[in-house]
Amino acid sequence: MKTVQVESFSLDHTTVKAPHVRLAETFRTPQNDLIEKYDLRFTQPNQEIMPTGAVHALEHLLAGLMRKELEGIIDLSPMGCRTGFYLIRLGHGSTDLIAQALVKALEKVVQAETVPAANATQCGNYRDMSLFGAQEYAREVLQGLREKYA
Repeated sequence: MKTVQVESFSLDHTTVKAPHVRLAETFRTPQNDLIEKYDLRFTQPNQEIMPTGAVHALEHLLAGLMRKELEGIIDLSPMGCRTGFYLIRLGHGSTDLIAQALVKALEKVVQAETVPAANATQCGNYRDMSLFGAQEYAREVLQGLREKYA
């Protein structure tokens, strides 16, 4: 059986200083296209986890808002540990570029009045969302990101 290295399992989570934006991995397709995976860490691992409703609402909000800020986004998905998100992007960016886009998107989260696609047709668990929770975490993360990436 082939041994597989999972990047997030080789990360020493005790050294993470959340919030942060980190280029976690890069990949090349057979056609030589560059794909980058970013760690968008919102909370400190093993100390604070975001409730499912807040994570779910943030996922819905950021899915569209980040695409408005950046081209080439393939996916934005929550981490299973509920301490942040992974952003998968086609093409080269930079940590600062991604952080600036995240700041702009989170500023819009704070102002949001509804969560997009929060209905039975567009979501498989639409009842488990908290706009209030998403906005509380957005405010906290914004403060930390502005300090690091201003």
